[in-house]
Amino acid sequence: MEEINIKDFFNYLKRYIVLFIIAIVAIVVGVFVYDKFFKKPIYQAHTTVVIAKSDSIEGNAVSLNDINASQKLATTYSEIAKSELVLNQVIENLGLHFTPKELSKSLTIKPVDDTAILSISAKNLNPRLAAQIANEIATVFAKQVTDIYKIENVKQLSVAVAPESPANDTLMRDLVLGVVIAIVAVAGFAFLRYYLDDTLKDNDDIEKMIGLPVTGSIVKGNVKSKRLGNELIVESSPKAVVSENIKSLRTNLQFTSIDKELETILVTSSNAAEGKSFVSSNLAISFAQADKRVLLVDCDLRKGRLHRVFGIPNTEGLSNLLASDLRKLGSYVHATKIKNLDLITCGTYPPNPSELLASQKNKRLVKILSDHYDIVIFDGAPVGGLTDSVILSSLVDETLIVVKEGSTARNELLAAKDALDKVGSRVAGIVFNMVNRKSTKYYSNYYYYGDSK
Repeated sequence: MEEINIKDFFNYLKRYIVLFIIAIVAIVVGVFVYDKFFKKPIYQAHTTVVIAKSDSIEGNAVSLNDINASQKLATTYSEIAKSELVLNQVIENLGLHFTPKELSKSLTIKPVDDTAILSISAKNLNPRLAAQIANEIATVFAKQVTDIYKIENVKQLSVAVAPESPANDTLMRDLVLGVVIAIVAVAGFAFLRYYLDDTLKDNDDIEKMIGLPVTGSIVKGNVKSKRLGNELIVESSPKAVVSENIKSLRTNLQFTSIDKELETILVTSSNAAEGKSFVSSNLAISFAQADKRVLLVDCDLRKGRLHRVFGIPNTEGLSNLLASDLRKLGSYVHATKIKNLDLITCGTYPPNPSELLASQKNKRLVKILSDHYDIVIFDGAPVGGLTDSVILSSLVDETLIVVKEGSTARNELLAAKDALDKVGSRVAGIVFNMVNRKSTKYYSNYYYYGDSK
């Protein structure tokens, strides 16, 4: 993948705002419930002992050398305090039901930096027992040092008392840590998807990497059509931004055919659900509004749905026409509610759509239709894995490939382009569909058309 654009990545992160919120709320609730209802409170009691070199730290003056010697011995003494000799005696004295290893895990015994003081801490679910263990460790330790070294140089400086609050009451810390983990986890997931994402996201992706011009861009929005269904936006909302996008596409198409008047157009895509039927339907309406006699033909003989878009029966359509006599063409052409626009539906889904479209009869039909109408727009099947639209592309003046932002992969579009190039198709360019643009140059009256074919 090419180098990552930080600004684009942060814009990409906005798609995950809901996931951020869900993750944060879930972790906060989970941490709160665990800390309040499931986490057992553990209490920690502290005591300290001082280690002096002289036999009595009370009656004699302590020299600097004595202190330095005691500091060096502090590490040795801390190991003695954690030894099984001391722990077994503490267990016996207090009647504990612990093994030395288990008791050791609840203890923290270490020298205080740059001092001759040993810090002893004990943890337990019972605060009183925690204090008793800490004090007993100090007492037994002092006795064992006396027995081992035959000197009395360990004194307990403070008596451990039962703590009033648990040592593991870390709710606020856990909440903050949980929020940080949620943010990092979602951001990491988003970054991984962004890094591995091979879909087309802007015009530069298409023009530089695919080598095709972007003939038109159609923004994503949320205006709903009030009549003729919710996809024929050019007819129902002619002033919406999407309608202007379609009209710009119409104008750009007319400029691509300078030497020969544009008569036949194929609209296809790499895969299903990229919006080709939406584009072909509204482009046909746009030409009809420009006083052109327009015929829209549903050539997707596998999953054609223009009959549903326009509310026209699909009992007799293109597949039925190609299987019968072309002289009966008139009975297969349906007038729509839109002035200057007729429609041929896909008809019965045949078992051999590619053979029908590759037939000589279909070639004659394309010629007949172009002679009777100013513009004929063919809504083809997706190119990916099929030859239907590849066959049709060699019969028309121009071919448009619809690409859905953030959905169509580069390799899929390249494969579609290569398939069309092999039969000498004239690809006018790309229609960049469902473009997500939150910019002031676009207005609030956008049309949302979903994942149409």
